[in-house]
Amino acid sequence: MADVAKVRERSDRVRAASPGRHVAAAREPRFTASFRALGRLAYEGAQVSAHVLDLSTGTPLVSIDDRIVLPTADIGKVLLLIEVSARLTARENIGLGIIDKPPVNTVGESGVWQHMQAPALPVADLATLVGATSDNLATNLLLSRVGLDAVRARTESLGLSRTALLDFARNTRGPDDAPQLSVGSTAELARLFGMLAREEVVDAVTSQRVMGWISLNSDLSMVASAFGLDPLSHRSADHGTLLINKTGADTGVRSEAGALRGRRTAVSYAVSVQFDDDSLARRLSVVDAMRTVGQELLEYVH
Repeated sequence: MADVAKVRERSDRVRAASPGRHVAAAREPRFTASFRALGRLAYEGAQVSAHVLDLSTGTPLVSIDDRIVLPTADIGKVLLLIEVSARLTARENIGLGIIDKPPVNTVGESGVWQHMQAPALPVADLATLVGATSDNLATNLLLSRVGLDAVRARTESLGLSRTALLDFARNTRGPDDAPQLSVGSTAELARLFGMLAREEVVDAVTSQRVMGWISLNSDLSMVASAFGLDPLSHRSADHGTLLINKTGADTGVRSEAGALRGRRTAVSYAVSVQFDDDSLARRLSVVDAMRTVGQELLEYVH
Protein backbone atom coordinates (compact mmCIF):
# COMPACT_ATOMS: atom_id res chain seq x y z
CA MET A 1 0.00 0.00 0.00
CA ALA A 2 2.96 2.31 -0.53
CA ASP A 3 1.18 3.81 -3.53
CA VAL A 4 -1.76 4.72 -1.31
CA ALA A 5 0.52 6.58 1.10
CA LYS A 6 2.13 8.48 -1.78
CA VAL A 7 -1.24 9.46 -3.17
CA ARG A 8 -2.35 10.70 0.23
CA GLU A 9 0.80 12.81 0.56
CA ARG A 10 0.28 14.24 -2.95
CA SER A 11 -3.33 15.14 -2.20
CA ASP A 12 -2.28 16.88 1.02
CA ARG A 13 0.37 18.89 -0.81
CA VAL A 14 -2.04 19.95 -3.56
CA ARG A 15 -4.62 21.18 -1.06
CA ALA A 16 -2.01 22.98 1.02
CA ALA A 17 -0.64 24.71 -2.07
CA SER A 18 -4.03 25.85 -3.41
CA PRO A 19 -4.32 29.66 -3.11
CA GLY A 20 -7.05 30.99 -0.89
CA ARG A 21 -7.71 27.59 0.68
CA HIS A 22 -5.36 27.53 3.67
CA VAL A 23 -8.12 27.94 6.24
CA ALA A 24 -10.39 25.41 4.54
CA ALA A 25 -7.58 22.86 4.30
CA ALA A 26 -7.37 22.66 8.06
CA ARG A 27 -10.95 21.46 8.36
CA GLU A 28 -11.40 19.54 5.10
CA PRO A 29 -11.32 15.75 5.33
CA ARG A 30 -8.28 14.14 3.80
CA PHE A 31 -10.01 10.84 3.06
CA THR A 32 -7.82 9.00 5.55
CA ALA A 33 -10.70 6.73 6.58
CA SER A 34 -11.34 5.91 2.91
CA PHE A 35 -7.70 5.04 2.31
CA ARG A 36 -7.71 2.90 5.44
CA ALA A 37 -10.94 1.05 4.59
CA LEU A 38 -10.00 0.38 0.98
CA GLY A 39 -6.46 -0.51 2.06
CA ARG A 40 -7.81 -3.22 4.36
CA LEU A 41 -9.64 -4.78 1.42
CA ALA A 42 -6.46 -4.73 -0.64
CA TYR A 43 -4.46 -6.36 2.16
CA GLU A 44 -7.10 -9.10 2.23
CA GLY A 45 -6.56 -9.82 -1.45
CA ALA A 46 -9.16 -7.67 -3.21
CA GLN A 47 -8.36 -5.52 -6.23
CA VAL A 48 -9.28 -1.96 -5.32
CA SER A 49 -9.51 1.14 -7.47
CA ALA A 50 -10.83 4.61 -6.66
CA HIS A 51 -10.76 8.13 -8.03
CA VAL A 52 -12.36 11.35 -6.77
CA LEU A 53 -12.26 14.74 -8.49
CA ASP A 54 -13.21 18.14 -7.09
CA LEU A 55 -15.35 19.49 -9.93
CA SER A 56 -14.83 23.11 -8.85
CA THR A 57 -11.05 23.00 -9.09
CA GLY A 58 -10.29 19.85 -11.08
CA THR A 59 -8.11 18.66 -8.21
CA PRO A 60 -7.76 14.89 -7.74
CA LEU A 61 -8.66 14.15 -4.12
CA VAL A 62 -8.29 10.37 -4.16
CA SER A 63 -6.34 8.26 -6.61
CA ILE A 64 -5.85 4.56 -5.84
CA ASP A 65 -4.80 2.33 -8.74
CA ASP A 66 -7.22 4.42 -10.76
CA ARG A 67 -5.91 3.41 -14.19
CA ILE A 68 -6.26 -0.34 -13.83
CA VAL A 69 -9.18 -1.96 -15.64
CA LEU A 70 -11.65 -3.81 -13.42
CA PRO A 71 -15.09 -5.33 -14.02
CA THR A 72 -17.82 -2.75 -13.48
CA ALA A 73 -20.94 -4.86 -14.15
CA ASP A 74 -23.95 -2.62 -14.91
CA ILE A 75 -22.05 0.68 -14.94
CA GLY A 76 -21.28 0.12 -18.62
CA LYS A 77 -24.99 0.62 -19.36
CA VAL A 78 -24.37 4.36 -18.98
CA LEU A 79 -22.41 4.16 -22.23
CA LEU A 80 -25.46 2.67 -23.94
CA LEU A 81 -27.66 5.44 -22.53
CA ILE A 82 -25.25 8.05 -23.90
CA GLU A 83 -25.50 6.58 -27.39
CA VAL A 84 -29.30 6.36 -27.19
CA SER A 85 -29.53 9.95 -25.94
CA ALA A 86 -27.21 11.21 -28.69
CA ARG A 87 -29.45 9.61 -31.31
CA LEU A 88 -32.54 11.12 -29.77
CA THR A 89 -30.86 14.53 -29.86
CA ALA A 90 -29.96 13.99 -33.52
CA ARG A 91 -33.62 13.06 -34.17
CA GLU A 92 -32.67 9.73 -35.69
CA ASN A 93 -35.34 7.10 -36.25
CA ILE A 94 -34.51 5.36 -32.97
CA GLY A 95 -36.53 7.99 -31.14
CA LEU A 96 -39.68 7.28 -33.11
CA GLY A 97 -39.86 3.57 -32.49
CA ILE A 98 -41.85 1.37 -30.17
CA ILE A 99 -39.97 -1.78 -29.17
CA ASP A 100 -41.86 -5.00 -28.58
CA LYS A 101 -41.19 -7.19 -25.58
CA PRO A 102 -39.94 -10.62 -26.72
CA PRO A 103 -42.19 -13.60 -25.92
CA VAL A 104 -39.42 -15.23 -23.88
CA ASN A 105 -37.22 -13.30 -21.46
CA THR A 106 -33.75 -14.82 -21.22
CA VAL A 107 -32.27 -12.22 -18.86
CA GLY A 108 -34.63 -12.32 -15.92
CA GLU A 109 -32.40 -10.93 -13.18
CA SER A 110 -32.46 -7.14 -12.73
CA GLY A 111 -35.26 -4.93 -13.95
CA VAL A 112 -39.02 -4.57 -13.79
CA TRP A 113 -40.30 -4.77 -17.38
CA GLN A 114 -40.35 -8.56 -17.14
CA HIS A 115 -43.00 -8.15 -14.41
CA MET A 116 -45.12 -5.63 -16.31
CA GLN A 117 -48.04 -6.28 -18.65
CA ALA A 118 -47.00 -3.67 -21.25
CA PRO A 119 -46.19 -5.59 -24.47
CA ALA A 120 -44.17 -2.72 -25.96
CA LEU A 121 -42.56 0.53 -24.88
CA PRO A 122 -40.99 3.59 -26.56
CA VAL A 123 -37.22 3.85 -26.70
CA ALA A 124 -37.11 6.68 -24.14
CA ASP A 125 -39.18 4.62 -21.69
CA LEU A 126 -36.79 1.69 -22.03
CA ALA A 127 -33.89 4.05 -21.28
CA THR A 128 -35.79 5.22 -18.20
CA LEU A 129 -36.06 1.60 -17.01
CA VAL A 130 -32.32 1.12 -17.52
CA GLY A 131 -31.55 4.27 -15.56
CA ALA A 132 -33.95 3.49 -12.73
CA THR A 133 -33.57 -0.28 -12.26
CA SER A 134 -30.72 -1.31 -14.58
CA ASP A 135 -33.32 -3.33 -16.49
CA ASN A 136 -31.56 -6.14 -18.37
CA LEU A 137 -34.39 -6.77 -20.82
CA ALA A 138 -34.60 -3.08 -21.75
CA THR A 139 -30.81 -2.95 -22.00
CA ASN A 140 -30.61 -5.79 -24.49
CA LEU A 141 -33.41 -4.46 -26.68
CA LEU A 142 -31.85 -0.98 -26.80
CA LEU A 143 -28.45 -2.49 -27.52
CA SER A 144 -29.96 -4.56 -30.34
CA ARG A 145 -31.43 -1.35 -31.78
CA VAL A 146 -28.28 0.82 -31.70
CA GLY A 147 -25.59 -1.85 -31.97
CA LEU A 148 -22.61 -2.65 -29.77
CA ASP A 149 -20.20 -1.23 -32.35
CA ALA A 150 -21.91 2.16 -32.19
CA VAL A 151 -21.66 2.19 -28.39
CA ARG A 152 -17.96 1.36 -28.65
CA ALA A 153 -17.37 4.11 -31.19
CA ARG A 154 -19.20 6.63 -29.00
CA THR A 155 -17.17 5.54 -25.98
CA GLU A 156 -13.90 6.05 -27.86
CA SER A 157 -15.07 9.47 -29.08
CA LEU A 158 -15.39 10.52 -25.44
CA GLY A 159 -11.72 9.73 -24.90
CA LEU A 160 -12.35 6.56 -22.91
CA SER A 161 -9.81 3.87 -23.74
CA ARG A 162 -10.01 1.73 -20.58
CA THR A 163 -13.79 1.73 -20.18
CA ALA A 164 -16.23 -0.25 -22.33
CA LEU A 165 -19.57 -2.01 -22.56
CA LEU A 166 -18.45 -5.43 -23.79
CA ASP A 167 -21.60 -7.44 -24.33
CA PHE A 168 -25.31 -7.91 -23.89
CA ALA A 169 -26.68 -8.74 -20.45
CA ARG A 170 -26.65 -12.50 -19.89
CA ASN A 171 -27.72 -14.74 -17.02
CA THR A 172 -24.77 -17.03 -17.70
CA ARG A 173 -21.58 -16.42 -19.65
CA GLY A 174 -20.15 -19.20 -21.77
CA PRO A 175 -16.66 -19.59 -23.22
CA ASP A 176 -17.63 -17.69 -26.37
CA ASP A 177 -19.07 -14.72 -24.48
CA ALA A 178 -17.28 -11.70 -23.07
CA PRO A 179 -16.30 -12.56 -19.49
CA GLN A 180 -17.87 -9.35 -18.14
CA LEU A 181 -20.75 -7.08 -19.11
CA SER A 182 -18.49 -4.03 -18.80
CA VAL A 183 -15.07 -2.92 -17.58
CA GLY A 184 -13.59 0.42 -16.68
CA SER A 185 -10.96 2.44 -14.90
CA THR A 186 -12.10 4.62 -12.05
CA ALA A 187 -10.10 7.57 -13.39
CA GLU A 188 -12.10 7.47 -16.62
CA LEU A 189 -15.42 6.83 -14.91
CA ALA A 190 -14.97 9.74 -12.52
CA ARG A 191 -14.04 11.94 -15.48
CA LEU A 192 -17.09 10.73 -17.43
CA PHE A 193 -19.49 11.60 -14.60
CA GLY A 194 -17.78 14.95 -14.22
CA MET A 195 -18.38 15.57 -17.93
CA LEU A 196 -22.04 14.63 -17.49
CA ALA A 197 -22.40 16.99 -14.53
CA ARG A 198 -20.85 19.80 -16.60
CA GLU A 199 -23.10 18.85 -19.57
CA GLU A 200 -20.08 18.10 -21.76
CA VAL A 201 -21.00 14.60 -22.98
CA VAL A 202 -21.78 15.11 -26.70
CA ASP A 203 -23.77 18.29 -25.94
CA ALA A 204 -25.88 19.82 -23.18
CA VAL A 205 -29.16 18.26 -24.32
CA THR A 206 -27.67 14.78 -24.57
CA SER A 207 -26.00 15.11 -21.17
CA GLN A 208 -29.15 16.43 -19.49
CA ARG A 209 -31.22 13.54 -20.85
CA VAL A 210 -28.75 10.92 -19.60
CA MET A 211 -28.62 12.60 -16.18
CA GLY A 212 -32.41 12.56 -16.10
CA TRP A 213 -32.45 8.81 -16.66
CA ILE A 214 -29.78 7.91 -14.12
CA SER A 215 -31.11 10.38 -11.53
CA LEU A 216 -33.87 7.76 -11.10
CA ASN A 217 -31.36 5.09 -10.05
CA SER A 218 -32.85 3.22 -7.10
CA ASP A 219 -29.63 1.53 -5.98
CA LEU A 220 -28.03 3.55 -3.18
CA SER A 221 -26.51 0.52 -1.48
CA MET A 222 -22.79 1.25 -1.90
CA VAL A 223 -20.99 4.61 -1.78
CA ALA A 224 -24.29 6.50 -1.90
CA SER A 225 -25.64 4.65 1.15
CA ALA A 226 -23.86 7.33 3.21
CA PHE A 227 -25.76 10.26 1.70
CA GLY A 228 -29.05 9.82 3.57
CA LEU A 229 -31.14 10.08 0.38
CA ASP A 230 -34.43 8.39 -0.42
CA PRO A 231 -33.55 5.61 -2.93
CA LEU A 232 -36.88 6.07 -4.71
CA SER A 233 -36.97 9.86 -4.76
CA HIS A 234 -33.76 11.89 -4.99
CA ARG A 235 -33.98 13.81 -8.25
CA SER A 236 -33.94 17.19 -6.52
CA ALA A 237 -31.61 18.50 -3.83
CA ASP A 238 -32.26 17.06 -0.36
CA HIS A 239 -30.64 18.98 2.52
CA GLY A 240 -28.43 20.58 -0.11
CA THR A 241 -27.29 17.22 -1.51
CA LEU A 242 -27.79 16.32 -5.17
CA LEU A 243 -26.67 13.00 -6.68
CA ILE A 244 -26.48 11.17 -9.98
CA ASN A 245 -24.95 7.70 -9.88
CA LYS A 246 -24.78 4.27 -11.46
CA THR A 247 -23.87 1.06 -9.69
CA GLY A 248 -22.68 -2.34 -10.83
CA ALA A 249 -22.96 -5.56 -8.86
CA ASP A 250 -22.03 -9.12 -9.76
CA THR A 251 -20.47 -12.05 -7.98
CA GLY A 252 -17.21 -10.69 -6.60
CA VAL A 253 -17.79 -7.23 -8.08
CA ARG A 254 -19.04 -4.03 -6.51
CA SER A 255 -18.63 -0.74 -8.40
CA GLU A 256 -20.15 2.73 -8.33
CA ALA A 257 -19.59 5.96 -10.21
CA GLY A 258 -21.37 9.25 -9.73
CA ALA A 259 -21.38 12.99 -9.22
CA LEU A 260 -22.30 14.55 -5.88
CA ARG A 261 -23.06 18.20 -5.20
CA GLY A 262 -23.31 19.72 -1.73
CA ARG A 263 -23.65 23.21 -0.32
CA ARG A 264 -19.92 23.95 -0.65
CA THR A 265 -18.66 22.14 -3.73
CA ALA A 266 -19.15 19.14 -6.02
CA VAL A 267 -17.19 15.99 -6.79
CA SER A 268 -17.28 13.16 -9.26
CA TYR A 269 -16.16 9.76 -8.06
CA ALA A 270 -15.74 6.10 -8.93
CA VAL A 271 -14.92 3.13 -6.71
CA SER A 272 -14.50 -0.44 -7.94
CA VAL A 273 -13.67 -3.58 -5.96
CA GLN A 274 -13.13 -7.09 -7.30
CA PHE A 275 -12.98 -9.63 -4.48
CA ASP A 276 -13.30 -13.26 -3.54
CA ASP A 277 -17.03 -13.47 -2.84
CA ASP A 278 -16.75 -16.56 -0.65
CA SER A 279 -18.74 -15.34 2.35
CA LEU A 280 -21.37 -12.81 3.32
CA ALA A 281 -18.94 -11.26 5.78
CA ARG A 282 -16.42 -10.54 3.02
CA ARG A 283 -19.10 -9.03 0.79
CA LEU A 284 -20.35 -6.83 3.62
CA SER A 285 -16.82 -5.64 4.34
CA VAL A 286 -16.62 -4.39 0.74
CA VAL A 287 -19.93 -2.55 1.05
CA ASP A 288 -18.85 -1.05 4.39
CA ALA A 289 -15.62 0.25 2.85
CA MET A 290 -17.53 1.85 -0.01
CA ARG A 291 -19.89 3.48 2.47
CA THR A 292 -16.87 4.92 4.28
CA VAL A 293 -15.82 6.60 1.03
CA GLY A 294 -19.33 8.00 0.77
CA GLN A 295 -19.22 9.42 4.28
CA GLU A 296 -16.04 11.36 3.53
CA LEU A 297 -17.39 12.53 0.16
CA LEU A 298 -20.45 13.92 1.93
CA GLU A 299 -18.28 15.70 4.48
CA TYR A 300 -16.15 17.17 1.73
CA VAL A 301 -18.97 18.63 -0.39
CA HIS A 302 -20.68 20.16 2.66
